[in-house]
Amino acid sequence: MEPTREAGVEPASGVKPVAGPVVQIDEGRIQADLDEVVRSTVEETLNGLLEAEADHLWGAKKYERTEGRKDTRAGSYDRRLQTKAGEVTLTVPKLRSLPFETAIIERYRRRESSVEEALIEMYLAGVSVRRVEDITQALWGARVSASTVSNLNQKIYGKIDEWRQRPLVGEFPYVFLDGLWLKRSWGGEVKNVSVLIAIGVAQSGYREILGVSEGAKEDGPSWTAFLRELKQRGLKGVQLFVSDKCLGLVENLAEFYPEASWQRCVVHFYRNVWTAVPTGKVKEAAAMLKAIHAQEDAKAAKEKARQVVEKLRAMRLAKAAEIVEAGIDETLSYFNMPSEHWRSIKTNNPLERLIREIRRRTRVVGAFPDGHSALMLVAARLRHVAATKWGTKRYLQMNRLAEVVAIA
Repeated sequence: MEPTREAGVEPASGVKPVAGPVVQIDEGRIQADLDEVVRSTVEETLNGLLEAEADHLWGAKKYERTEGRKDTRAGSYDRRLQTKAGEVTLTVPKLRSLPFETAIIERYRRRESSVEEALIEMYLAGVSVRRVEDITQALWGARVSASTVSNLNQKIYGKIDEWRQRPLVGEFPYVFLDGLWLKRSWGGEVKNVSVLIAIGVAQSGYREILGVSEGAKEDGPSWTAFLRELKQRGLKGVQLFVSDKCLGLVENLAEFYPEASWQRCVVHFYRNVWTAVPTGKVKEAAAMLKAIHAQEDAKAAKEKARQVVEKLRAMRLAKAAEIVEAGIDETLSYFNMPSEHWRSIKTNNPLERLIREIRRRTRVVGAFPDGHSALMLVAARLRHVAATKWGTKRYLQMNRLAEVVAIA
């Protein structure tokens, strides 16, 4: 056993026990001092660069008189700049006649723009104003007020409207149309608001967002207004519209674009047929329907459809047989286009995928205060998508389309 130590008695070895820490280190204060050193160093460096840029611009150092001097100083002004090291104050020199344009201020402008876009993106993505304030405090060390977020929203709304109303340049042989329903608060009640969307494949083979507009309902008058807007903005060269059989849409297509064909979305057509098929027979019916659109041409597809109708009747699915018989021709227009395009134009899937992304973004919002807010969110998201790989990657090779049209 180890010998016990009595109070006040040192060990026999003569080694004194280790005392507690004599000096207390305030790590928080040290970190704050270091941050201030870094911040002041950044501020000093940036101001030194500004002075050097000014000296180079007017051909002389401060207070220096030379024959090559192009101007004289006229004081300076202060400008704040948010950096990773914190907020610094720039002392920007002024000249009497020459404009002083500096790369540092230009970087500041780009940084300011990126901060604004980040705030707007957060708000439009459904983040609450209070949460936006917390995020800006954490990221940039400065809290952005609710009024600032509101002002930024108004600013971006103008840009979004400008993008929505831009002229449509070039021809768009393929156009996809669809709408989605969102919720809005109205007089204490939650009601539906529709947003109509059009995307197109240009003659170059790239996809483009053609239009997005609020519709009171997804009905005839709403589609009339939307198609008229597209026509006025320059939509032309359409050879095939792809959509579901929306109320009032097909009739309006014939009015505004009489020379274009209409392709009823195959997937939506299948779903319509399945409403008349018992759950236990849906899988078999799906295989039969897919066989129709797996044929090599329209003639073979129509013959296969006739066989499917007979088989459905034999299975005592008369209602499903009637739906197929009445609507199958509406789903075969894509056969008139190049076979390389069939897979991409026989359904509305290109637009459906965008709508799913929009729904994912709008789900966090719940009910919008009005239809305009819903429209702005959808349009903002579509504009963002158009600037990504979605809009910069060639979707179809369009050279074969001209050959098919020439033969027809």
